[in-house]
Amino acid sequence: MLNDELSILLLYGLLMAVVLVLKTTGMLTQFDMGYLLSSRDENRSLEGMLGRMDRAINNSVIAMALVTPPILVIAIRDQSSAHSILAAQIFLAARTIYFPAYMFRITGLRTLVWLIALIAIFFLYFLAL
Repeated sequence: MLNDELSILLLYGLLMAVVLVLKTTGMLTQFDMGYLLSSRDENRSLEGMLGRMDRAINNSVIAMALVTPPILVIAIRDQSSAHSILAAQIFLAARTIYFPAYMFRITGLRTLVWLIALIAIFFLYFLAL
């Protein structure tokens, strides 16, 4: 299933979408439907696990923006290799662990998997150049 970097990128996007749906659904516990259906001109902040989930999503958007260019370059140049696939798989695994580690305040693990994912991104850039 995880046979190429583009599939891994798509799976990461799907993971982000699932977490976004969970966050949005959870917002019903903190805000009334009127606010959720409004233009949200009044800025309200999320608290607790939903706040951490929101911050994890924001961080993941940045990670997606960073990992997409080298994966696209590798795919366009048809330079996929065992190393690039492994780096993409490590990125996906680390970012998958990152969400629950952030949401449940597992601080040391959260930092470790964030760093592992970042190293995988740098390795993908190295391979793409």
